[in-house]
Amino acid sequence: MAATGDKWVMTLKPAAAEPSTTLFCFPYAGGSPETFRAWGEGLAPDVELLCVILPGRGRRLKEPRYDRWQPLVDDVFEALSPYLHRRHAFYGHSFGGRLAYELCQLAAARFPGRTHRLFVSGCRSPDVPQARPYMHEMTESGFADAVAKMGGTAAELFAQERMLRLFLPTMRSEIRLAEIWENHHASGVDVPITALYSPADPIDDRATMRGWSGFTRRDCELIEVPGGHFFVDSHPEHVTRIVNTRLGNPNGEAHRFARGAIHSPEDQQDRG
Repeated sequence: MAATGDKWVMTLKPAAAEPSTTLFCFPYAGGSPETFRAWGEGLAPDVELLCVILPGRGRRLKEPRYDRWQPLVDDVFEALSPYLHRRHAFYGHSFGGRLAYELCQLAAARFPGRTHRLFVSGCRSPDVPQARPYMHEMTESGFADAVAKMGGTAAELFAQERMLRLFLPTMRSEIRLAEIWENHHASGVDVPITALYSPADPIDDRATMRGWSGFTRRDCELIEVPGGHFFVDSHPEHVTRIVNTRLGNPNGEAHRFARGAIHSPEDQQDRG
């Protein structure tokens, strides 16, 4: 992994030569570039893999966190703008899926034709109300217990009080943004959407994700993958196979899939 010259972006995998596509990745609440590090081995050689680093983790640990969506989206978009003139795609998981959709709205408008595809995973569609009660309104101990039950966080972290005090505020802040997020756009994006879900995901499954077809003016597909909510960590080979197939099509369309199509892992393997 190599940090770029700015604080927002980390290069996880450079392209072998001139990149055919730059893939921007956005992790779940409290997540880090480590989530996508293993993807480098699975992605095609001509795909450049970049991860966005938000305040509150890693080298940005002491920076103030965002408590509103618009400043977050505006600042991330400004940081990514130097890259968006070239062919690119967005991949976001859970909280990161929401952020990826918001950035896709801006990119499609200001850099038309350059956004090849939007990948969202483990992320409810904008028309689906957030389940209650809100996690971000829980007491400190209740929130810590809920985070532990979600999985995706190393168990040993919960035995280190100092580390927990550093980690949980960032996670609570981003979970709050994820929970209050709702649709405020007049129309969906003019970009194909690939939505990935796990039937074992207790947070956002097929029922809360199938509405993504209403938020694009292009093709949308809903694909089942194995694993729980954190399948981007546990099953990277499944995800990167899907990503490679979609990024390999220069026109950005899922030609072999009908609008709103749903596929099982077995179907996906057969179809490429």
